[in-house]
Amino acid sequence: METILIIEDDATMLRGLADNFEFAGYAVITASDGQAGLDAALNHKPDLIILDIMLPEINGYEICRLLRNENLEMPIIMLTAKGEESDIILGLNLGADDYVTKPFSIKELLARSAAFLRRRRHAEQTIYEFGDCRLDITARKLTCNNQPADLSPKEFALLEYFAQKTGRALTRTDILNAVWGYDSFSGPRTIDRFVTTLRAKIEPDPHNPIFIHTIREIGYKFEPPDEPA
Repeated sequence: METILIIEDDATMLRGLADNFEFAGYAVITASDGQAGLDAALNHKPDLIILDIMLPEINGYEICRLLRNENLEMPIIMLTAKGEESDIILGLNLGADDYVTKPFSIKELLARSAAFLRRRRHAEQTIYEFGDCRLDITARKLTCNNQPADLSPKEFALLEYFAQKTGRALTRTDILNAVWGYDSFSGPRTIDRFVTTLRAKIEPDPHNPIFIHTIREIGYKFEPPDEPA
């Protein structure tokens, strides 16, 4: 049984989330302040964390930072009442995997959580299939409609990174550091150009992408339509 840690200071919401995740078949641990939540994460090492941002004692941003500094890689989904892109980017840059803005659909949160847990169980996979495409990381090969797709080394590295981070909201900084490197002189426009060329090679309709989604003011998310949103 996979374990979900929910860190939320609103008692009514905490109980509602706990009930829904327990009903869905998960073991649930709860915490109502940041320090208790951090302690629970470090002691129990849950499979996934649902994390409110505005918490007493220690806020959600600091919890993200501290857990990633401890090399704990469980998925973290932020719950935030804020809609400001800067707040979302801060959380993602500190190690959160995704965000849901209040008010939200519990069905959506359950679906996102299930998708992250499924990907975590298959974290070592080297072959990714989406639409009519098949990406083989080991063989360094992409085929679409059973035909080889010609990718440049950087395009392949970008698609590999997207596939390995399926479902995760990625800032342009995340992408730049992972694919181009910390010392790169490339910038956000370079990423956007490569995404455009990559979409032209893998999307059925590059002008209406279904694999690589743009997140306004933040970056991109690779999430094929057969994955829960």
